[in-house]
Amino acid sequence: MEKGLNFEVAQVKLIDGEHQSSRYRALSLTARVPCLEHDGFTLSESSAIAEYLEECFAPQAYPRLLPESVTARARARQLMAWLRSDLMALREDRSTVTMFYQFQLAALSAAAERDTAKLIHLAKALIPPNAGSLFGDWSLVDSELAFMLHRLLLNGHDLPEKVRAYAEREWQRPTVQAFVNQPRPKALPESYWEYAGTPRPRVK
Repeated sequence: MEKGLNFEVAQVKLIDGEHQSSRYRALSLTARVPCLEHDGFTLSESSAIAEYLEECFAPQAYPRLLPESVTARARARQLMAWLRSDLMALREDRSTVTMFYQFQLAALSAAAERDTAKLIHLAKALIPPNAGSLFGDWSLVDSELAFMLHRLLLNGHDLPEKVRAYAEREWQRPTVQAFVNQPRPKALPESYWEYAGTPRPRVK
């Protein structure tokens, strides 16, 4: 959507194990979602997809996904890799499903508290005083950082004012809202936890 390209979405029902089907594995290789199909080429893993689109539909002809300068792009890649590979205790205690479904959640574990402190420390260090985008103009890492921060915000955790203002502003970006407002089941069936491989949230 950020590139302004026409595309079609084909849903993969994790709960029914569609990502493990032989057809989907042939496309994705890793049986992971999302998977991009473009001109007969298929590619999974979000970071690989983003960089592929940035090269195929390059600035200036198309809007940027990554910052303009070499150093800012490197920093953005560093942050996106970190957001996807660290903070595992926070991800488990405040998984994505807790952002869209209501649970009476237990307090954060000690490990998740440490992850939260790391996340807030990084956000406070990088977010500009005016709570604007990290590298002047919007880039993909802004949406990814805001999404991680909303694991806390949507579950009632306090954030420093600058960090909260940044996360809430990024959350209102039209492309983010298009994802947030996708139709979802009103409730998760019991079979969800088995098929999705998502840890069940710790409840009070």
